[in-house]
Amino acid sequence: MEGKIPTLVLVLCIFSAAVAADYVRPQPRKTLDFPWDRKPSSYPQQVHISLAGDRHMRISWVTDGKSSPSYVEYGTSPGRYDSTAQGESTSYSYLFYSSGKIHHTVIGPLESNTVYFYRCGGEGPEFQLKTPPAELPVAFAIAGDLGQTGWTKSTLDHIDQCKYDVHLLPGDLSYADYIQHRWDTFGELVQPLASARPWMVTQGNHEMESIPLIKDGFQSYNARWKMPYEESGSSSNLFYSFEVADIHLIMLGSYTDYDEDSEQYNWLKADLSKVDRSKTPWLIVLSHVPWYNSNYAHQGEGDGMMQAMEPLLYAAGVDMVFAGHVHAYERSKRVNGGKPDPCGALHITIGDGGNREGLAHRYKDPQPEWSVFREASFGHGELKVVNSSHAFWSWHRNDDDEPVRSDQLWITSLKSSGCLAEKKHSLRKILMAP
Repeated sequence: MEGKIPTLVLVLCIFSAAVAADYVRPQPRKTLDFPWDRKPSSYPQQVHISLAGDRHMRISWVTDGKSSPSYVEYGTSPGRYDSTAQGESTSYSYLFYSSGKIHHTVIGPLESNTVYFYRCGGEGPEFQLKTPPAELPVAFAIAGDLGQTGWTKSTLDHIDQCKYDVHLLPGDLSYADYIQHRWDTFGELVQPLASARPWMVTQGNHEMESIPLIKDGFQSYNARWKMPYEESGSSSNLFYSFEVADIHLIMLGSYTDYDEDSEQYNWLKADLSKVDRSKTPWLIVLSHVPWYNSNYAHQGEGDGMMQAMEPLLYAAGVDMVFAGHVHAYERSKRVNGGKPDPCGALHITIGDGGNREGLAHRYKDPQPEWSVFREASFGHGELKVVNSSHAFWSWHRNDDDEPVRSDQLWITSLKSSGCLAEKKHSLRKILMAP
């Protein structure tokens, strides 16, 4: 869908808010209470869905019963299931904790932009999901560093008000931090949203949970939140890619090797080489640790990954990079190598979902040339990719109504700006390098 952007929109773009409004920053809220609610052993809990390759969806859930089956019944009418898919299950132990049975079942092929009704393991309530559209426009909700606090609940309530097709989460999900039952309460907290729209996540530092000589990292995360890494040719659940309509999205791992000799780097090169920008005009990347960060919190932590991977992303013409980790919001200009560059990526830090650690208030002064808007508030973002040339980004504070946009910007794709034509030689050179 190609269309001219109205004059009013261009005016909004030019006069997009660049200075935060003066108001009192919110304080952290307490961790939510989750009363014990005993359910039958085969009752599906913590239901969430994710994309699993072309026209397929992965349904994930947990049961207390170890003998519960891993199949999903589904169809396009309530209570009428004309298809059944068989899946797989896993479980894990972590010190004195033993998980329930964790089920993963892939359903499909599915029609795009269609509501499906489904039931997990033949028990419990009927859920419904909506598949993303096959063509633009497509809308994403984006919020990282969620946790399980009163602010998390506010963020989820705001996201529930917006019309979106896929939720993107750049790391730090449950803030379980070794206390494994918090993974279970997080699953229950997000189930109303995560069972209805695909949640595509990448790992943060709070997912690591490694114990030297006893436990490897990311055991809980990998068991519970299986992403389409195998479908995208990756060797690890910590980095993968997927497509929605005319958009190629790459989820990178900030806490696994990323240097030029690593599996992740070589997978990224191979993945980028397969993207046909004439058919897939938008290229978006998510990782946990921001590369461009003018907040004192976590300052410089992304420098190593940036040094290794930014030349590759620049050559490939990545349009946007979203990150979390810093508990605040910040939007950059298009940037590369630490300087504004009209052919670089737009970087957005959105680690403000509602974590229990509070906000990161202290910013560097003066504000760097590449930084446009920065504010320490809880909130979420919405990205609507309208057509092959334009997308609309908005950020919403939790203490405003959801329709109130605290920051907004029309974004022109690098493909339509002519930048990709200039990069063909450098991209070919870097992708062909040993």
